[in-house]
Amino acid sequence: MNRVAKFGLAIVIVFMLMAALSPLLASWEKVQSQDLIARLDAPDSAHLMGRDQLGRDVLSRIIYGARVSMLVGLVVVSVSSIVGVLIGSIAGYKGGWVDRIISSFLFNVFLAFPGILLAIAMVAFLGPSVRNLILALSVIGWVGYARLIRAQVLKVREYDYVTAARALGASDFRILLKHILPNSIQPLIVQASLGMAGAILAEAGMSFLGLGVPEPIPSWGKMIDDSREFWFTAPHLFIFPGLMIALAVLAFNFLGDGLRERLDPRQRPR
Repeated sequence: MNRVAKFGLAIVIVFMLMAALSPLLASWEKVQSQDLIARLDAPDSAHLMGRDQLGRDVLSRIIYGARVSMLVGLVVVSVSSIVGVLIGSIAGYKGGWVDRIISSFLFNVFLAFPGILLAIAMVAFLGPSVRNLILALSVIGWVGYARLIRAQVLKVREYDYVTAARALGASDFRILLKHILPNSIQPLIVQASLGMAGAILAEAGMSFLGLGVPEPIPSWGKMIDDSREFWFTAPHLFIFPGLMIALAVLAFNFLGDGLRERLDPRQRPR
């Protein structure tokens, strides 16, 4: 793994620890306690990232905002990949009319709609919440995993060891589970890492539009939305959450590129 990928992995670990240990790193009282006299205070030794428009500690809110971003990213990637692997493997292994219905009809139906607009419509209809946000992003995210795993299964199912297992009387489920999926899953690992970056960015965008997690739960995108009136008087309100979003997305992209290079022998440096 190259240095850039190692840097991305280190940043990802930091964000994961920040999300997991947020109650220990910052108390919930700091997140919600307001001090209107100290509103919009610039960063100082007591508040390293300053205070927001209600006098709340920005650093504490960013720490708790990491929980939302990491939770949404992990759950969306997990649900999307599981559904995508299930549907894509069936389409690729069965072939014929099953593959035509799934790949030519089902995939195209979901790909015909702009993903973010479909997510906005779903959350606007169901109401803003973490559960509805995860549901909306999972509905638009599984197609990419399904198409990827379908292509891999179409290739792997023609290998000699799969033909031998079929000749020995192995069931379709055993062939798919024991022989095909273990040899098709490597690209999915890279896709999942890149999908984390996309899910974090989508969550921030939805929260910025007011369709993310509701108050009083902090979110990086919501923090940027709340800072729009104070960009010139208190730029720290949008600089720090914006940096967190950019750093998280870059870290997962760097990690995904490193995993692609590591798992694909053709891309390894000679």
